[in-house]
Amino acid sequence: MISSTERFSTRVEDYIKYRPGYPSALLELLRVRCGLAATSTVADVGSGTGILTELLLETGAEVYAIEPNKEMREAAERLLSDYGRFRSVNGTAEATTLPQGSVDLMTASQAFHWFDVPKTRREVARVLKPRGWVVLIWNERPPDAGPFLDEYDQLLRRHAADYDRITRMRADEVKIRELFGRRPQSAVFANQQVLDFAGLHGRLMSSSYAPEPGHPEHEPMIAGLRALFQRHNRAGKVVFPYRTLVYFDQPGSGAA
Repeated sequence: MISSTERFSTRVEDYIKYRPGYPSALLELLRVRCGLAATSTVADVGSGTGILTELLLETGAEVYAIEPNKEMREAAERLLSDYGRFRSVNGTAEATTLPQGSVDLMTASQAFHWFDVPKTRREVARVLKPRGWVVLIWNERPPDAGPFLDEYDQLLRRHAADYDRITRMRADEVKIRELFGRRPQSAVFANQQVLDFAGLHGRLMSSSYAPEPGHPEHEPMIAGLRALFQRHNRAGKVVFPYRTLVYFDQPGSGAA
């Protein structure tokens, strides 16, 4: 089985072009509830190609992009090199390499489900400043997504053996409570992409569970994706809906 730190090595360009961003309401929450400011030091853990990192940098904050995958880390370095407060780090959630008590805010977007929670909790306690915040973020399927996304899920269940296993891992509230030491605060925001077929194809192939060219399920999956697009597109586009899930708090504060 491919390790969690290597799963995206061959998917970097699709990830850059076709992964969804995050709604402006997320940054507003980070500012108002978690104290994000231009004076903040942020660790964006499992930062990938820097989708969230760039939004954080645009606030003026100093952002340490912690990413163990060489190809994704190098892509972020290429894309974000003009930001003077961008810091690229070869590290993991369990071993960030950052100094003790150095971080005001730690974020993880589309990544926490790959972490070893007990080790990550110890590292959070080490690097976070007193009263610092941790924020976990996912773009996930909305419960009332509609026929297009229902059929997209069915397509992946037919052709992508890892799909159910990985989607079940993601926003695991037991593990989330374990990290924080309590049930954290949470918020949900609407989000979406509007995609032509190239965008839909790229969005699928950016996912770690999607069979790649040469795999026996790849061509049948892409044929099914094309048929799905033909059934549901309007003027050459489909709407790919998400709900952005946000879990945030100060770890260990308050009653367990």
